[in-house]
Amino acid sequence: MAKRLAAGGGSPSERIDARIRELGGWRGEALARARALVRRALPDVVEEWKWDVPVWSRGGILCTGEAYKQAVKLTFARGASLPDPAGLFTSSKAGKVRRAIDIRQGDALDEAAFIALVQAAAAANGEGKAARKPAVLLTGGNPQIAKGDGDAPVQAWIDALPGWKRELGRRVDALIVRALPDVRKAVKWNSPFYGVQGQGWFLGIHAYTRYLKLAFFRGTSLRPPPPGASKSPETRYLDIHEGEAWDEGQLAHWVRQAAALPGWIP
Repeated sequence: MAKRLAAGGGSPSERIDARIRELGGWRGEALARARALVRRALPDVVEEWKWDVPVWSRGGILCTGEAYKQAVKLTFARGASLPDPAGLFTSSKAGKVRRAIDIRQGDALDEAAFIALVQAAAAANGEGKAARKPAVLLTGGNPQIAKGDGDAPVQAWIDALPGWKRELGRRVDALIVRALPDVRKAVKWNSPFYGVQGQGWFLGIHAYTRYLKLAFFRGTSLRPPPPGASKSPETRYLDIHEGEAWDEGQLAHWVRQAAALPGWIP
């Protein structure tokens, strides 16, 4: 595998950028192309950095991108259960769970088939979540979800929302990811939190009976500030009710502003 990057150093997306530059040549191009196709297949995909390799997730791990001397290996966490009519999988075929695509110098990746494979992996992650025990709903219909870092617990919280709140939660989450592709996610105190690596958290979401409440922890510093006042001197709220029109452009602007400020660190 390619030599390791220095420990620490930037967000997951920045570390993937650095790995591509470090590889250079045909391997860097192959990894960059695979990354672009994953993003095209799933615009709200989450980029992570685990085991010293790039990881792409939505509702759980989709695939990893490893670099070796002779190949760039894209390993799908649940590849054995995915349809592969184009025969993209070329290695790890003996395993019961994973499958991998080895891209060697001069290989041409079937882009349409790869995009379909990534989308099938995301759908499989969703099916796996659907089979789990339903989450307990607390007062107001807020899901009780175990605390955890990353996209998976946030998607579990969204999937457990009742009725119209589920689709609203997905829209808000996708908007945040579009506005800030490197966003850090976690679930704490049964609520999703969004932040910037090394800067703390700028936004939390909680479900109530008639609305979703978005809490900007440095909301008074945003321009214009979100409309809802708080007992906390710096926090401002945005409440979104069922069927209510809300300004996606303004929310994206708040997200980008909030991400540039020092965040809240519990």
